[in-house]
This record gives sequence, structure tokens and C-alpha cells, in this order.
Amino acid sequence: MERILFGDNQFFGVNHMSEDKARLQMMQFAKLDAVMKTLAAARDAGIAGFMCTTHDRISEVVDAVRKAPAEWENFHFYPCMPYAHKYANAVTELGYIDAIRKFIPSGGIFDTALRGSKALLSRDMASLATLLVDAEMKPFAGVSTPVVFVQNVVTDLILGLGCWDAFGIFSDHIRKKYRAEAGFITMNLPQLLPALDATGLSNPLVCANVNKIGFRMSGGIEAYRVATQKYPARVIAMSVLASGAIPASEAIEWAMNEPYVQSILFGASSERNIRSTVDLIRRFDADQAVAA
Repeated sequence: MERILFGDNQFFGVNHMSEDKARLQMMQFAKLDAVMKTLAAARDAGIAGFMCTTHDRISEVVDAVRKAPAEWENFHFYPCMPYAHKYANAVTELGYIDAIRKFIPSGGIFDTALRGSKALLSRDMASLATLLVDAEMKPFAGVSTPVVFVQNVVTDLILGLGCWDAFGIFSDHIRKKYRAEAGFITMNLPQLLPALDATGLSNPLVCANVNKIGFRMSGGIEAYRVATQKYPARVIAMSVLASGAIPASEAIEWAMNEPYVQSILFGASSERNIRSTVDLIRRFDADQAVAA
């Protein structure tokens, strides 16, 4: 896993502190060219990993990368699924069954029909879930996807329902079919880590909010420290700046000093902010290396 990952919130108008800023960003990135220019700035700053939702527009980004393999060599996508709004809208418009049919992959029609029928008739949710995972992965064919993440809305739902076997089903499917590792995004890291451990997933890749003020850190900072000491995990820290509530230098230095943090995930809408953040991470990495 790369030390620095670039996120996609800014491309789709997601900002947890300011709706006005979110609207401005949505306008800024209304065209693909603007998205690709910013993503290229991240790549040129040395970021090799793009952690993205399976929003419909991401397929356009993947297409652009696929068409320029030399330009995007050694660049990796980290899909995060499902994009919940896509499914919610489809269910509203089409109903449950037709929404499922819409997202089941069309490739391998005979196999898909058999598996789909079995899933619908016997309510075999594991088969249905893997079909939908395959549908989400279809746009990423031909590009590197070393890790595939479950979005927090599903991770935490599974956690709350106690259906922990689903974590193992997802991990096995991703490993066998895509030769990738499963990752899990959560808003409840202290509860997720023991659940993953009970499922047999040791030292998992988990993405969670990590920041100096405990913004959206369920259980608080100390609970994160206790949980990761008991159940080691490779944690990707997101919301490090707490949506702008903490100065960048202070925020990044604090997060990088948390012993369980392996990677930093951030989003930015300008080349200047991208380079500034990358420079800070590298500087604090260098300081830690000297101190060690």
C-alpha cells in the first residue's frame, strides 16, 4: 500500500464541513478534462494510488487512463464499493428486482443467468453479492486494482447486523477473481477490528477517520489506539485535516505520529494544495527516519 493516496471527494462535490465549497467543487469538476488535469497533478507529485468510488463518472477516468498506458504506467486504482446513491436511485426508479438486473454484468450470459436465478430463487445472498461486486469491478478491467474496498455504509451495516461472514465472502471473492486484497472503510474502527479478527482476517487494511480533534472518530482517539494495539491493522487515515478544521502541517504531523497509521488519504482541488500536502508528508517521514 502506498504511503500517500489521492481521493475523489472533491470531484463529486463532497465536503463534510461546507455545502458551499462542495457546490463550487462540483462546478469546477463538471468536465472530465478538469478531473484528469488534477489527477495528473497528483501523479506528477509522486502519488501512484487513486482511491475512488464506483460513481458512474469514474468509468470515464478509467477510460482516459486506459487509453494512455505509457502516461499512467504504475498508477493504481483502489475502487470503493458500492456507490450507495446509484443503487438507491435505481431501486426508487425500477424496484428491487429490476434494479438488481440492471447491475448484474452482461458478460458470460449463461453463467450469469444461472447464478442470478439461483440467487433470486433461493435468496442466496452470497451469490448475489458477488454478482454485484463483479458489476462494480467491470469498469476497471485493464487497469491495476491491488486493493478493493467496501464503502463504510455497507461495512458498518454488516458490522451492526452481526453478519460478519460477509467480510470473509468479499475478501475471498476479491482475492480469487481479481487477485487483489480486500479493504474496509469504516466509521467505527474500534468495533470493526475485533469483528474482522473473528472472521479470520488478520492485519486487515482499514480506512478510517484519523485526526487530532477526533472528528468523526467513533469511540474517540484513545479507543483507536487501544483497538489497534489489540488487533493490529494497516490503517489508512482519512479526514486528517478534519475537513479544514486543523492547519495542514499540524494535522499531518499528528496523524503520522499515530503508530497504527500506514497511509494518508487526502483530496485536493488544486495542484498547489496537492504538492503542499505531499511535501508535508514527505518532510515528516524524513524527520521520523532521522529520529529513528
